[in-house]
Amino acid sequence: MQIQDDDHPILFLPGPVEVDLELRAIMAMPAIGHRAAAVKDATIQACEGLQRFYRTEQHAFWETGAGTTVMEAGVRNLVAARSLHLVGGAFGERWVKVAKACGREPTRLDVPWGTAPTPELLATALDSADEPYDAVCITHSETSTGVLAPLAELAATVREHSPETLILVDAVTSVGGAELRFDDWDLDLAFAGTQKCLALPPGLATFAVSDRALQRAADIPDRGFLLDFVACPERFAKGAPPATPCVPLLFALNRQLERIETETLEARWARHAAMRDRTVVWAEEQGYPAFVAEPAHRSPSVTTLSLEGPALDALIARAKASGYTLGKGYGDLKEKTFRVGHMGDHPMTRLEALLAALTT
Repeated sequence: MQIQDDDHPILFLPGPVEVDLELRAIMAMPAIGHRAAAVKDATIQACEGLQRFYRTEQHAFWETGAGTTVMEAGVRNLVAARSLHLVGGAFGERWVKVAKACGREPTRLDVPWGTAPTPELLATALDSADEPYDAVCITHSETSTGVLAPLAELAATVREHSPETLILVDAVTSVGGAELRFDDWDLDLAFAGTQKCLALPPGLATFAVSDRALQRAADIPDRGFLLDFVACPERFAKGAPPATPCVPLLFALNRQLERIETETLEARWARHAAMRDRTVVWAEEQGYPAFVAEPAHRSPSVTTLSLEGPALDALIARAKASGYTLGKGYGDLKEKTFRVGHMGDHPMTRLEALLAALTT
């Protein structure tokens, strides 16, 4: 079956993002049995590709579901009782809600929305704790605000001040768009869905997990079934996830991981950073203040810009009339900001066309 690249609204959302024609064509494949040899091989191939994608020689897996699936699984597998959550936006808030829903005891470490948590703030929280936390939960790129946390420095702070504590990372809008080095930064869990910097439709959750985390999980009861981290190495080594996967998306994932390796992660990181910088320069020219004041803490994948009232509605409508889909802010920022999701496979030329269409 051949898919035509028909005109459609180009997505500059913070997810889901635009999907290239080659990948859409793969997902139009005929249905095959999920226990077929080709699917088993693709399952193993995806895990190997994800190891390189997350920059880990430990473990990387995938499962049908959203990124929040692994956020919840991380709590169930790796938090016996207490977790410390760095909260500076809607998705940091979500992780606290998830932990509470799983019967855990989350402690919040709040920073103002639009700012990043600092190693000093984290060190103080760890040092003042009565006993070590089971895990520190960090949102690397906060999709609601466009803040990029200094993950490498925060992880080093945990290792220095609370070496027994696991480091869990929401990398939903960072991995593949911002530098993330799982092994070098000594992380224990990082996860993302396919509909962000991987530039695929939603449907699969990808994640990397450390040996240390698997050892910790083995001592935690009631981890669940589908996303039991301890069972993952054996299951995926056999190419046999426990439930029927989204097979077409799996094949597209493998092709996309190949494409990313051809581009190289370093080049992909640089392209995302260049699109962020161009967006901010344009916004300054148009009089739209960046919601994140500190340049070093601006996400390479999503830029949040301040605008409200009729002007905000008019800008979103102008984008739509020009063939682009933009998103308003998220949560408390919905009517105060808009977000440009410059992530995935967007080239700079496409971003320039969007910005030209929005220029007044």
